[in-house]
Amino acid sequence: MARIVRFHRLGGPDVLEIEKHEVAKPRESEVRIAVRALGLNRAESLFRSGLYIEQPDLPSGTGLEAAGIVESVGPLVPGVSIGDRVALVPPLSMRARPVHAELVNIPAEFIVQMPFDQTFEEAAATWMAYLTAYGALLKVAALDASDHVVITAASSSVGLAAIQIVNAVGGVPIAVTRSDGKRAALLAAGAAHVVVSDKGGVANAIRDVSGQNGPRIVVDAVGGRLLPELVAAATTGAVVISYGAQDAATSDFPPAALLAKSLTLRGYLVHELIRNGPDLAAAKAFILDHLASGALRPIISRIFPLKEIRAAYEYLERGTQFGKIVVTV
Repeated sequence: MARIVRFHRLGGPDVLEIEKHEVAKPRESEVRIAVRALGLNRAESLFRSGLYIEQPDLPSGTGLEAAGIVESVGPLVPGVSIGDRVALVPPLSMRARPVHAELVNIPAEFIVQMPFDQTFEEAAATWMAYLTAYGALLKVAALDASDHVVITAASSSVGLAAIQIVNAVGGVPIAVTRSDGKRAALLAAGAAHVVVSDKGGVANAIRDVSGQNGPRIVVDAVGGRLLPELVAAATTGAVVISYGAQDAATSDFPPAALLAKSLTLRGYLVHELIRNGPDLAAAKAFILDHLASGALRPIISRIFPLKEIRAAYEYLERGTQFGKIVVTV
């Protein structure tokens, strides 16, 4: 028997329950993980609310990120031992493989051996953020050292991961945030420049720090009313990558802006990377190498115990955090 986070109806954090259920033995090619820490994401809030890219089958589990210790190993699993400290690559389907539980079975190909000096909390805060940022920046946009990169929702876990990856490659990260309150923390986290969106004039502010040609790469989790400003700021031939829509308002910009600049406006999901074995292997190697060098390090905003899972999601959904929210099991 193991504690599992579940919900029986759609809604806010108040619908979450901690229940006890039996967990089966790992099947062929699976390992069973005794979970020590969980990473929280907005995707889980959307899933629980019925607004995600897939719908839950009620009652439903939840969760995309976890880290822990290998408790048992199924047949046909080479190179994994009981007692290994591992993190989980986010599953392709939260409906099919929710991971917010004390014990989870996962295909062996989706576990990553933790660096020896990484805590379970840090490991649970790593793979969704860095895989998302890596895929957008390196696979889609072909980031190189000459690039200025605009990163919206910059204080989120993905935003901070993107800042670190841009710095690791040698580019110039430009953080966009809603208010001045996070400016100092973003600069300390590696942003070369900070643009405050609530002041207005975002396009001009970005061009002031990136040069009048504007940035070649924009990584955006906001959309809505901010998107036209980002398009206006971008240089000719730029790629604007949308991986979220925190602002539910409809964007209103003329198609001429895309045509005149030959822009690419691209939706992106981390699933693209996870589905591709060679690309996922390359991403794991990049992230592990840069974790080892210290160029990448997840920033944790706050840690909650499992019994406070509702409070943890309430904190996430207020949007005031700086970095990842983690729950210990």
